[in-house]
Amino acid sequence: MNLTTAKVKIEHQERIRKHNDYVNAPNKEETVVTGSFYQAKPMTIREMVTRKINKSLCGCLIFTILVTFVSYYIAMNYEAKLNSLDNEIVRLNEENQNLQAELDKYKSFNNVDTKIGEFNLLQKADKVIEVTALTSVKNSDNTSKTASSNFNWAIGY
Repeated sequence: MNLTTAKVKIEHQERIRKHNDYVNAPNKEETVVTGSFYQAKPMTIREMVTRKINKSLCGCLIFTILVTFVSYYIAMNYEAKLNSLDNEIVRLNEENQNLQAELDKYKSFNNVDTKIGEFNLLQKADKVIEVTALTSVKNSDNTSKTASSNFNWAIGY
């Protein structure tokens, strides 16, 4: 016998032995990966009901959050509109006060005009009287000028 043929026969016999061992004991496999792994166990009815309740509550929570966001957006839009209307009202009130002041001024002029028209105060004179001016000579050594002596001519209007 040749050395290579003997080696092939030994390998062949080992394969047959391993095959026979596997056929005789199929649960005796060698595992490639070792460790503890999660094994899914069947769900009970209680777990299924709990899962459905949790899903429905999550859906309600998401719906409530969306409604809250939409409501907040709408409220902010209304507040912005109210602020702009408030600014417009303030501007119109100030303009109204200015116009009211002008109207009061014109009414007072109108009242004065009607009163003058009633009493005929602004009529032309029928006769003009000429009066000679009085002259007075001041003989004083101490002539001091005061503000009243300068503006004697400014009395009246």
